[in-house]
Amino acid sequence: MQPTSATRRINPRRPYVISANGLKRIILGSDQGTRDLQLTRHTAVAKTFRTTQTATRNLLVLLHSDNGMLDAHGKEVIAAAALLADLQTAVVVAVLGGTGEDLGAFGADVVITLSQLDAMQFRPELSLALVAKLIAEYQPQHLFLADRNADGDLGRRLAARCKYSIATDVVEVGGDYALRLVPGGKYARCALPQIVLLARHAADVNLPFIGQGRSVMTHECTEVFPSVVTDLGLETSNPDSISLEEADFIVSAGNGMNDMEAFNALATLLGASVGASRVAVDDGRFSRDKQVGATGKTVQSSVYLALGISGAVQHLQGIKECRHVIAVNLDASAPIAKRANLMVVEDAQALMRALMSQVQQAKQEKMTTQTSYA
Repeated sequence: MQPTSATRRINPRRPYVISANGLKRIILGSDQGTRDLQLTRHTAVAKTFRTTQTATRNLLVLLHSDNGMLDAHGKEVIAAAALLADLQTAVVVAVLGGTGEDLGAFGADVVITLSQLDAMQFRPELSLALVAKLIAEYQPQHLFLADRNADGDLGRRLAARCKYSIATDVVEVGGDYALRLVPGGKYARCALPQIVLLARHAADVNLPFIGQGRSVMTHECTEVFPSVVTDLGLETSNPDSISLEEADFIVSAGNGMNDMEAFNALATLLGASVGASRVAVDDGRFSRDKQVGATGKTVQSSVYLALGISGAVQHLQGIKECRHVIAVNLDASAPIAKRANLMVVEDAQALMRALMSQVQQAKQEKMTTQTSYA
């Protein structure tokens, strides 16, 4: 028989106490203490408001929404204004078309909805009239817009109409200056103008603070303005005639998609552009100009439907700017699941057939409804 050791061993499962320097201590023979998990310094800290003081000045941000949402470029413009504002300055954001997003997370203190306008309509006189009312009410020191499409057009029209100073392609702003990109890949520094049109990536949306995000009464205009232009609406372009970088809806195929006939039929039915992973391109199913990823095209579509794509690192880099990523894959743990806004664990071929049936039915019901009202 082996002699027993007189040394008592500490049971690591026994209750512990927290010492003054934050270390766990298990005291031999003690039943006092706790086994609850302790918060560490890595615990996420809630962001505080940028300012709680009464505003005496304002910065005005003007942005068009797309289907009730702002893209990354628009949110960067709000963040840039918030970084520039001091403690007595409020960031007022006017959304043409309206949005349901919490813009306080990007630095907005006051959010105004201009529901009469959105990027789908071309009504320049009404836009200028509504913005003029906002300027008269808030007396902003500077106006910020995204230098693209409808926002860029509004900013230039406003500068011409009101004789405001303006800077375009601005990549950096400071308290009294703006840095803009000029032809030749060079930069020019100028005094901070009244209207600032910001380029992409001019500011990081991950701010150390939040704005108050107060929503105010929707502004509307009842005046009728004679227009020298006629809005003929939007004309849909052939998806094959535009580059993937400009496409708003992309249906992309990967190694798990092998029914090319159904895939092309679905893309045509949805009016979407066609993309592909590197593996699908290397297999010869798609031309090289359809490849999405770091070694292909970097896209920023509103909708990216990935069929049978596992999500290699270089592919995920190519879709990081997309607004909504819908992934269809039999593997629920595929890397693309971490990026997808919606993950569907299903066979791509089966889903394509079901989706085509649903879209065709919806279109038929819409045609029937329109015929009944005619």
